[in-house]
Amino acid sequence: MLKRTLYFTKPGYLSLKNKQLFVEMKDDEQAKTVPVEDIGFMLIENMQITLSMPLIEELMNNNVAVIFCNSRHHPQSMLLNMEGNHQQTEIYRQQVSASEPLKKNLWKQTIIAKIVNQAKVLDRLGIDSNPLPYLAKQVKSGDSDNREGMAARLYWKRLFGKEFTRDRHGDWPNALLNYGYIVLRAAIARALTGSGLLPSFGIFHKNRYNAFCLADDIMEPYRPFVDLSVWDICQKYPDIDSVEKEIKAEILEILSSDVAMKKQTRPLMIAVSHTTASLAACFTGAKKHIEYPLII
Repeated sequence: MLKRTLYFTKPGYLSLKNKQLFVEMKDDEQAKTVPVEDIGFMLIENMQITLSMPLIEELMNNNVAVIFCNSRHHPQSMLLNMEGNHQQTEIYRQQVSASEPLKKNLWKQTIIAKIVNQAKVLDRLGIDSNPLPYLAKQVKSGDSDNREGMAARLYWKRLFGKEFTRDRHGDWPNALLNYGYIVLRAAIARALTGSGLLPSFGIFHKNRYNAFCLADDIMEPYRPFVDLSVWDICQKYPDIDSVEKEIKAEILEILSSDVAMKKQTRPLMIAVSHTTASLAACFTGAKKHIEYPLII
């Protein structure tokens, strides 16, 4: 079932009543309810929103990712359930003890999927994607030749123009890309914990100060879905150069956008769960390949 994404921007009080999220917003006379089991993500943007502890417990019991924004309305932190899978301890053990050749092979698969999706973004927009498909076929174990970097240099210039540089603190639309990636990262982290994996132990990323190294690994082939959405938004709102409320709502819709996976079309949020479940199976030896989606 496709889970709901809820976005709260007004002051209010969120509590639990009969296993349902009970929403009481300031200046809103009528309270609203939502079954907690139907929720996948909650984005809390306003600093004057209060959550009750029973609600937080129930949200975690249902593996709901709760994202909190800072005073500048940018996503800053999140709550995740750390007991999302009944085989969690065994999967943890397999993940932590994974061999270096296995991790390099999984990273090779991940980079191939990323470059293929970058090429599909360009193809969908009528932009020449060569030589990205060729670079995808050249990726070696662990991407030792950095085909990811070669593809990225071509991809960004063709997608947003020759003057564009992808940089976290760079010019527009970098801020919009950042916002989309944060939402995507939360979705990946939620799915990882639901599959019994530790988001902290990556297959490539190893920053000791990063609690979501594995999420940063697995989100790579999903980034082009954000890129495509940002390109569409830039065409729709050519005069906007900041992340407005309406644009944030459109970014959140990425989670329910259609993707192709195993000859089927399914929402991105569902595809993420299939990806993380297949990754867990790779760690346990039940599978050899991570299931990544393709841009339609």
